[in-house]
Amino acid sequence: MLGDSTNNKKRIGRNSMPSIPELEAIRKAQILEAALFTIAENGCANVTMDDICKAAGLSKGGLAHYYHSKKDLFYAVFEEFFDQIFKRSRETMAQKDDPLEKLLSFDWLYDRTDPDAPLAYPILFDFLSITVHDDQYKKLYHEWICNWVVLLSDALKQGISDGLFPDLDVEKTARTISSIYNGIATRWYLDHESHSTEWAIDAFKRSITGLLYTYAKK
Repeated sequence: MLGDSTNNKKRIGRNSMPSIPELEAIRKAQILEAALFTIAENGCANVTMDDICKAAGLSKGGLAHYYHSKKDLFYAVFEEFFDQIFKRSRETMAQKDDPLEKLLSFDWLYDRTDPDAPLAYPILFDFLSITVHDDQYKKLYHEWICNWVVLLSDALKQGISDGLFPDLDVEKTARTISSIYNGIATRWYLDHESHSTEWAIDAFKRSITGLLYTYAKK
């Protein structure tokens, strides 16, 4: 899903002369895809605008037309990254009917064979390292967390409406569930020898179910 330019290529195939706005969107998508892969492979600190130019097949002037600085480009890459992960999360939850199953539907986060994994985790950790010292990036991180809270809150509200959970503090519970996923993912990815996929899946299911156990209807 991340860095997927298939739709753009299909569009070009159907229409050999895209309009200026369409062409701009295609070029930006190509740049973001190239930057995404380059950052994931080498890390933000080791990537230059020249590296992105080579990966995207553009001149410096061509790249500068869309992104005036390295920070602008990296910020756009992180925005696109978060949008794609959130879109997949929303689609995954939508496949479940039961509210609890919705909340427990993120085992794909701990699948090293998943095509998103080699890109997503390096990008995420690079982003977090920059966010520590950059208020603009902190705002982006805050927005992403808020989206997660809204998404998880919808499932919790459905559980309350269905009688699965009695009344509870929806926002605080959603934030806790989001933190559980994030914390386990960090251990799983950075110390996989001690934190296997089996451990990660069991840990998040036990943690979230345990959190909600007091609310579950007996």
